[in-house]
Amino acid sequence: MSSTVIPSLVGLGINVKRTPQWDTSIQTNTSGKEVRIANAVTPRYKWQVQYNVLRTSAAYGELQSLLGFFNKMRGQFDTFLYRDADDNAITGQVIGTGDGSTTGFQLIRTLGGFAEPILAPNAVTAVYINGVSQATGWTVSAWVTASPGVITFSAAPANGAVISVDFTYYWPCRMSADSIDYDMFLHGYYKVAQFAFISVKN
Repeated sequence: MSSTVIPSLVGLGINVKRTPQWDTSIQTNTSGKEVRIANAVTPRYKWQVQYNVLRTSAAYGELQSLLGFFNKMRGQFDTFLYRDADDNAITGQVIGTGDGSTTGFQLIRTLGGFAEPILAPNAVTAVYINGVSQATGWTVSAWVTASPGVITFSAAPANGAVISVDFTYYWPCRMSADSIDYDMFLHGYYKVAQFAFISVKN
């Protein structure tokens, strides 16, 4: 797994399509009744972005940067980190309640009442136990570790203690295809109509 961050380029368009994807098996009986099985507890997300201008001149090298990034990932093979402009930070997120023995708690973020794990923390800016800031006594595992996005305390929080966190995060992703079209519309100027990638889980 790679922790390379997708390049930030000025030619990125403002139109971003984000699609949550679930996996449901549905069997219909002869009576018309359905049996539905949810094969996932959290969705995967697919993004489609556009690069309206990618300059090739030595002063900018934007095409080279994006092309090099895609090739470094070897298409769909490797993972990278994406910062969603509207879903990358949370303040005061409750991640669990202490029981006096548990030391590890998965980072989560709640959006519209639905909670899901965060696997690629960027920066944890504050950790609180019962509203009291904890400057030390904890560590956070990164995306490339065996248990990504877990806060581990050196001493287990007391029974009933509420643990909350302020943090920023990335989305771990891979490319959706092994090829991408780069269209030249002027000499030295390219665009990418569809740059698609999908979130992954560890």
